[in-house]
Amino acid sequence: MPEPNAPHLTVKVGGELACFTRPEMKVERVSYPVITPTAARGLLESIFWKPEFHWKVEEIRVLHPIRYFSILRNEILGRQTLQTARQWQQKGGGFAAADHRTQRHTLALRDVAYILVATPILKAGADAEPAKYRDQFRRRVAAGRCFATPYLGCREFSAWFGPPDGTEKPIDLTEDLGRMLLEMDYAPNHSGAATPRFFNAVLERGTLRIPE
Repeated sequence: MPEPNAPHLTVKVGGELACFTRPEMKVERVSYPVITPTAARGLLESIFWKPEFHWKVEEIRVLHPIRYFSILRNEILGRQTLQTARQWQQKGGGFAAADHRTQRHTLALRDVAYILVATPILKAGADAEPAKYRDQFRRRVAAGRCFATPYLGCREFSAWFGPPDGTEKPIDLTEDLGRMLLEMDYAPNHSGAATPRFFNAVLERGTLRIPE
């Protein structure tokens, strides 16, 4: 349950390149105009994660103008698994990237920066003090520590992060962004099946507010 009157946590993130792929695009990668709540939560988890809580993203403040650019990249078809690699180790064989390569067009974002406003929500059964996690997060952000390299949609688009200095202002843009991915509801049987949930995203003077 959310802690009453709990202070929000903020972190400034950004990078040279970003791509938050729209799920309705089946062949080519086309980015949403701003970072999605799921991508923002993944970035927060790469900085600080504990099994006792989950991140609730409240706001996304867009600091740089939205700029697109297109690239053509070589990608491989399918995903390689640990099980497949073990079979190669036991029975021989391997993976030749040249035989599984394809070219895909990507419409991505350039020079992005955001302020993420979020709150750690304790899970059922957790009895720790929420303030402890907030303090740990602030210390990690100030020191630049993370569990894994944060990235902006694609793993090759790494992100920088740090504490806001108080001078940042969102861009002066109000725009209806249409339907945006909010969450993936995974089946409780651990089958990996998931149902996407969307929301009507509206950028109000540079700020995207995330619904419950």
